[in-house]
Amino acid sequence: MPDAKVAQKAPYVMEMEPKKYAWCACGLSQNQPFCDGSHKGTGLSPIIEEITESKRVAWCGCKQSGNKPFCDGTHSRL
Repeated sequence: MPDAKVAQKAPYVMEMEPKKYAWCACGLSQNQPFCDGSHKGTGLSPIIEEITESKRVAWCGCKQSGNKPFCDGTHSRL
């Protein structure tokens, strides 16, 4: 499997509303942290995550988290 591009070395912390989100797993999207279709041809696919209640979310920005699509602090070791 190809490696994802590091979009940023910090999480995207956002207030989210209940719905399904497509988290960018390749790091190429111009709409980070969400997918814009830039992964086509990379062998990577977005992760679909359903948020069921309004809450603050720390989406992984480095694309290396062990808890994708959420930040687990991996960016601090890059």
